[in-house]
Amino acid sequence: MRFGIPSFLVAVLLAAVSMVSAQDSRFSPQRQQIPTPGCLNMKGAWEGGSAPCTQNEHDAWLSDIRHWRNERRIRIGYDGSRYDLPALKWTQSSFLQPQMMVEDRYFYDPVAHRYTVDRYLDDLEKRYGGIDAVLIWPTYPNMGIDNRNQHDMIRSMPGGIPGVRQMIADFHRRGVRVLFPMMMWDQGTRDPGMPWPEAIATLMAEIGADGINGDTQDGVPLAFSLAADKTGHPLAFEPEGGPADEALAWNVLTWGQYQYPFVPMVDKYKWLETRHQVNISDRWKRDKTDNLQFAFLNGVGWECWENIWGIWNGITPRDAEATRRVATMERALAPFLISPDWEPLAPMLRYGVFASRWPLGRQTVWTIVNRNEYNVEGPQIELALEDGMRYFDLYHGVELTPAKSLSGRMLLSFPIEAHGYGALLASHSAPDADIQKLMSKMKELSLTPLAAYSHEWKVVLQQIVPIAATKPPSGSPADMLKIPEGDFDFRVAGIEIEGSDDIGVDVQYPWEDSPGRFHDHPMHLKSFWIDKYAVTNAQFKKFLDATHYHPQDDLNFLRDWKDGNYPSGWENKPVTWVSLEDARAYAAWAGKRLPHEWEWQYAAQGTDGRTYPWGNTWNAEAVPAADKGRTMHGPDAVDAHPQGASPFGVMDLVGNVWQWTEEFQDEHTRGGILRGGSYYQPQGSIWYFPQAYKLGEHGKLLMMAPSMDRSGALGFRCVQDAE
Repeated sequence: MRFGIPSFLVAVLLAAVSMVSAQDSRFSPQRQQIPTPGCLNMKGAWEGGSAPCTQNEHDAWLSDIRHWRNERRIRIGYDGSRYDLPALKWTQSSFLQPQMMVEDRYFYDPVAHRYTVDRYLDDLEKRYGGIDAVLIWPTYPNMGIDNRNQHDMIRSMPGGIPGVRQMIADFHRRGVRVLFPMMMWDQGTRDPGMPWPEAIATLMAEIGADGINGDTQDGVPLAFSLAADKTGHPLAFEPEGGPADEALAWNVLTWGQYQYPFVPMVDKYKWLETRHQVNISDRWKRDKTDNLQFAFLNGVGWECWENIWGIWNGITPRDAEATRRVATMERALAPFLISPDWEPLAPMLRYGVFASRWPLGRQTVWTIVNRNEYNVEGPQIELALEDGMRYFDLYHGVELTPAKSLSGRMLLSFPIEAHGYGALLASHSAPDADIQKLMSKMKELSLTPLAAYSHEWKVVLQQIVPIAATKPPSGSPADMLKIPEGDFDFRVAGIEIEGSDDIGVDVQYPWEDSPGRFHDHPMHLKSFWIDKYAVTNAQFKKFLDATHYHPQDDLNFLRDWKDGNYPSGWENKPVTWVSLEDARAYAAWAGKRLPHEWEWQYAAQGTDGRTYPWGNTWNAEAVPAADKGRTMHGPDAVDAHPQGASPFGVMDLVGNVWQWTEEFQDEHTRGGILRGGSYYQPQGSIWYFPQAYKLGEHGKLLMMAPSMDRSGALGFRCVQDAE
């Protein structure tokens, strides 16, 4: 036929279709989760009504997904030998793992200049029972403010590499494993000078870390595991997204990015390899019930992440207590939760109560969740009679007395509270010492119902760090301009990449009742003096010569200087690689202070709300040319762009170097407000620290310690009170 398909092409297409559909399954995975039997879903009368799943329906579903698993392992040539490595066995019982920002004030004390690992861990022990591993996060959202790459950020942590190594040893002393992130999108900052697999493996071996989280990665390639093995220091790799099934052989951890229907679905990776550990990640969710119930039913863990890029999404007391109980049971039952004979959604009697069955030798454990909003009591499970078998309610820490059903089978009755948990043990012998210890602990914990704990989520409030007033100058200070008293509409928004406009994002000014991204406040400002230009290298050198100032934490201090002096020709460039503390020390010596943010903006904007200091239209001549390379050539001289002057004549406000202003604190995080943007703009990713050239925008730098906070694209200017 003139318009027909040739017979050989038909054969090829049929073969392709056959290959695609060869793996028969009525329950093919949906991303990372395997669907559940339709009979578990409640149906309305117009759909024929609901009826409990029959044993045949359950067995058919289980047979289907077992068939899928067996065939899938063949298709990917699965080899699970990596899970047998002694160096990686810890992952199989690593159930609670927070992502911890290095800026968390429970982790590091910037006043005492020391890591406070015990304080951090003691807080988590007290609130929800502690953790098994920690993902230490030193990079995003600060990375990209200068050309330090992801590993330079680790090297910038207090104490440098020796300090980081000792900090990791402190975690290990408490039985907590340590992971760091890797960002394959980090291709715009300093080139590491070697392939990334080698760079990562070498640094992690040097500091003694245990694993790597693959940020934004759908699977960490095998090359990274091989590079780590070559150093003699194997690493556990944990991609953020779901890897190709083949990568399960070397990615022994993953995050779980789940959907949460009423009937809990089965994790695909845990089903393919029961020794695989998943940490469910759902960082913005304020109610953790879904996370914990899906984790408990799948025998996996949870990414108990609260400090999200400096935005605190704390665990409520009710969720904290549920976490304590779930983790207590999972840790004690860890050998059961890797059983290759795992039976998910094992039959239960009551609607909305779901269980997984975990056989191990002559014992069996069930992990159980109540998805209902109400308590469920009475008979919960029906089992075949088995001579000599004893049954234990592990959640309540008591032995159960079976009753016979009308069909001659055995019934077990126990209560499960609303959105609660249960666990059973069937054993021919008395529980061993570990299970007895678990039962004793759970009996104590379960005396108080979860409903007795508050489930109210609360925002963490912030305080602005006061800036003390200065003495007015006796005359007209050199290189300063007097800004007149006036009314000013202080309108500014944070440029954080994530967090939308949720409460808790950005900062909380003294006149606000909570932190938020958008701010608009009419103010009356008194007259003040402000530096016409940002503080230069030459000016900072005079300060050093006069005071012999040297910070206690001197890592990265004046990093681009050599032998106590700035590079030749840099005298009129803004000083950089100075922390907020360094800038304050200079200001105090000069009889000045750092500006309040609204003073900086008023001096830059005047009273007409303009977009840039020079007006509302972008003028490329008013700012330095952007540096989009992987090395920083340094800022321009402070007087190089006179077209950038503000209505008051203030210069060098935008586009050369960021400038320090306010500091905000809450219980867990410090943040410095930066104004003006910088000339340095690393390319290749949306995740680098964004720019804020517009006067209605500010940057927030999460602050840890001077060594981390200093930057090659961050300087300052000073003000002095006029009256």
